[in-house]
Amino acid sequence: MDVFDSAMLLTWYEWIAPCALGVSLGALLFHITRLIRLGKPDDTAPPLGNVGPAVFYSMTGAMSPAKKESAYLHLPTYLAGIIYHLGTFLSFLLFFFLLIRLPFPSLLTLLLSAFLLVSAVCGFGILVKRVVNLELRSLSNPDDYLSNILATLFQAATILTLYLPEWRASYFILASILFLYIPLGKLKHVIYFFAARYHLGFFYGWRGVWPPGKKERKTNC
Repeated sequence: MDVFDSAMLLTWYEWIAPCALGVSLGALLFHITRLIRLGKPDDTAPPLGNVGPAVFYSMTGAMSPAKKESAYLHLPTYLAGIIYHLGTFLSFLLFFFLLIRLPFPSLLTLLLSAFLLVSAVCGFGILVKRVVNLELRSLSNPDDYLSNILATLFQAATILTLYLPEWRASYFILASILFLYIPLGKLKHVIYFFAARYHLGFFYGWRGVWPPGKKERKTNC
């Protein structure tokens, strides 16, 4: 069976999911193009450091909870957020394998499902914390809740679809909704996260503050 014959066997809901993904990627490409056209930050202060290493540090060492403003005070939530994001990335990867109906060995399916179950629970826990914590609730808007719910349901639906073929229709419809929402809500931080970290590294690197360690600045006596 060739690729064309395989494509002809796809159901309507299996067709709309990759189409929705294409629309989402096109919209994200628009955001990327917009960011590139804006260019680097226009900093009028005299340069006191090297921007390149600072941007690298912003993407790596500065992400440690010990270096972030208050993440070290909320380590369980920080760890849950990391696991939750990894589960989301894994679910996106598995989408393509589920689309082509690639079978997995039983042990691999069990391991994937176990990790996605943990990540979905982490996502649900983060949602509950946002609801019950007065300070977080006051800072939240409907997009915060909807983004979490869609991503968490997507992970849960991935687990069900790995075991139950009858869930395929619901899975691909949910995937289509999630893909179309990504460029509209806060989930588009999949793009803006890197831009924000670049700007942060540029700012502190330009001023010679990052990366921490030996100061390259020379002073005259």
